[in-house]
Amino acid sequence: MNTGIADACNLTRQFSLRWRYGVGRPLSRPGSPCPSPDWSSMMTGMKIVHRHAWNVSVAEAIRIQKELRARIVDRDDFGPIRAIAGVDISTAGNLARAAVVVLSYPGLQPMEQCSAARPIQFPYVPGLLAFREVPAILDALEKLRLEPDLIMADAQGLAHPRRFGLASHLGMILDKPTIGCAKSRLCGEHAEPGEKAGNWAPLTDGGEVIGAAVRTKDATNAVYVSVGHRVSLESAIQMVLKCCRKYRLPEPTRLADQAASGAVVVEQGRQGSLF
Repeated sequence: MNTGIADACNLTRQFSLRWRYGVGRPLSRPGSPCPSPDWSSMMTGMKIVHRHAWNVSVAEAIRIQKELRARIVDRDDFGPIRAIAGVDISTAGNLARAAVVVLSYPGLQPMEQCSAARPIQFPYVPGLLAFREVPAILDALEKLRLEPDLIMADAQGLAHPRRFGLASHLGMILDKPTIGCAKSRLCGEHAEPGEKAGNWAPLTDGGEVIGAAVRTKDATNAVYVSVGHRVSLESAIQMVLKCCRKYRLPEPTRLADQAASGAVVVEQGRQGSLF
């Protein structure tokens, strides 16, 4: 094991993860489902407050990221999880189409999907995708009747050069617990996790643990999990694993990916209902 990976192992212990290095063991505490949920309290929709302008210069976008990064909470700050939303986006030319799918938890039954499209106003700059994509995602979220307790994004959270990827940006705007679960790595390095589902390895950058490479299905590529906002890395890894069924991607982002491409993923008659 090289020095970087050894340092990563030492840093990982600071998170008090109750798993052995590279092997995820499900925990019972974080993300526990509500035993007797009051579904009516969730039928409130989401009120979106835009905390800054989106059509800004690259320099201003970087300044905004650095300013908001200081407000990220990387520990568990949420109650019982009754519903999880997955968000994703597709682009066609200069148009961004965002989709959100709300699933019950722990049953992972799709309950509601909403989409929204708007012109892209920010150039493609690696590390600044939130300024291209979040406005459309917020439009889709604002259409929801059901308010999710946690949001999972097909994006980076703290696993970002400035520790403020789209998942963190979205969580900060909404003041909601968010998790980044990306299909590819933006920055950092990691050892290869074991081939079995549940194995993981810390993702590090400059001696700092910024996320984890998590094997969600036997002998498939790992996904990259990181803290978005108001969730610990420990809980983020657990929630992603609990949301995986027979596919590599967790159900919230897998279905959101399909919905962003125009697919209908919620059964007719169930849209916007938790009953």
